[in-house]
Amino acid sequence: MVTLPEWYNASLLIDRNLEAGRADKIAIRCGEEEISYSELARRINRFGHALRDMGVRQEDRVLLVLNDTPSFPVAFFAAMRIGAVPIPVNTLLGSGDYRFFVENSRSRVVVADEMHYEKVREGVEGCDEPAEIIVTNGAAEGRETLEELLESGEDELSPANTHKDDPAFWLYSSGSTGKPKGAVHLQHDILYTCETYAREILGVTEEDVTFSASKLFHAYGLGGGLTFIFWAGGSTVLYPGRPTPQAVLGTIERYRPTLFFTVPTLYNAILNYQGASGYDLSSIRLCASAAEALPASIWRRWKEMFGSIILDGIGSTEMLHIFVSNTPERLKPGSSGVPVPGYEARILDENERPVEPGEAGYLLVKGDSCAAYYWRNHEKTKATMRGEWMFAGDWYRQDEDGFFWYEGRSDDMIKVSGLWVSPVEVESTLGEHPAVVEAAAVGVPVDGLMRVRAHIVLREGYEPSDALVVELQEWCKQKLKRYQYPHLVEFVDELPKTVTGKIQRYKLREPETGVTMPQQKDELV
Repeated sequence: MVTLPEWYNASLLIDRNLEAGRADKIAIRCGEEEISYSELARRINRFGHALRDMGVRQEDRVLLVLNDTPSFPVAFFAAMRIGAVPIPVNTLLGSGDYRFFVENSRSRVVVADEMHYEKVREGVEGCDEPAEIIVTNGAAEGRETLEELLESGEDELSPANTHKDDPAFWLYSSGSTGKPKGAVHLQHDILYTCETYAREILGVTEEDVTFSASKLFHAYGLGGGLTFIFWAGGSTVLYPGRPTPQAVLGTIERYRPTLFFTVPTLYNAILNYQGASGYDLSSIRLCASAAEALPASIWRRWKEMFGSIILDGIGSTEMLHIFVSNTPERLKPGSSGVPVPGYEARILDENERPVEPGEAGYLLVKGDSCAAYYWRNHEKTKATMRGEWMFAGDWYRQDEDGFFWYEGRSDDMIKVSGLWVSPVEVESTLGEHPAVVEAAAVGVPVDGLMRVRAHIVLREGYEPSDALVVELQEWCKQKLKRYQYPHLVEFVDELPKTVTGKIQRYKLREPETGVTMPQQKDELV
């Protein structure tokens, strides 16, 4: 692990490529545009000067509502270079959400793609202290554009004299259980993930080309699509549009990335896309997966169709990237893997005592990329950041070989007849049935007792029926403990998901919206 000097600025990730003689190397490919490391540095420095001229000072916040284009790294690194704090946020939200972000963070400036301008403007105008909006990849009347600001200004800009433990950037949590929380990351956090997961698990080098279908505003996409490859001195492929299977497959075939990052939902969608097997994905040496557990069935189908392996792992906004992962040398399909070098993980029971191998409990993780705290949320900070350990909120078990197996979010676990049922285990088992595209399991009360209800998306050619319900239940009984089978089955057209592909199980606990089949007689033991 690299030892940082006390005074360090995260934008030096770009400078290391200039010092290593990679000034003319292509750093970014996006559509027809190719940007070298020297050109990227020039744009970052010019925009840094522009932000200073607008009155942005050290530790002022700069909100980023940006698609995956070169404007993202320019704004992100320019803000950090002057000691300001960039905050990338989800581009698929509404004006009220952007108002919350601006007011909560007290952002001085918002940099937004023109296509998001109107909803950002509506949100900002409702704030007590409106922020200045800079538009990019288009124009808006009366607003300065990023492109105009880059037409002039100085090409050189020394990084701010920031301490390695100063705030560098924030990432907001998804807010699935309330308002989003701003996780405050420090100047050294990016480099720590590069020296651990990027180096030790992926083996990223300057010869690599990365493509992340997960967007850069997400912690997983920020590492996979930007910081890892800039640290190594390779090239990244940015795609600003919606990551449909066709678009993703076409992008891979055109730009030939060696490392591919996405989530299980998209891996599954690609596998089910007609004609997917006709695309050439032979450039990929490794795929990564995160955000939710990758079913073993998807892992096997992907390897059979494309020949590459997927390294599933677990990360979080708070930890910045993946801290437990499978590796090319140590891999168990369906598991989250083993702790990444530089991180420690442990599982505790409800009384905060270590559990025995094979027993499930709460996951805690330790590593130096952990966020320092949640902005203006002291109680949640105390509950989550417990000294050196971070409470992940996930329910896990560890096998005798040291591999971690995801059982579900702690609030998604289902207790049937006093025994815990993992929704992920039920879903993975159902996903192996030829009739099932994907499934989600939740606990619902039936006559005062908790039961498992499965929501199933059927593959083309299959229709809902009582006979299919029985077949799926028997399938689960043969592969799981008998009390884990779905007592109720609901067939749906699609599952509710977040923009990062996570299943929103809390929505499935609401009254049925699909075709519900009769409950089979209970056989809990």
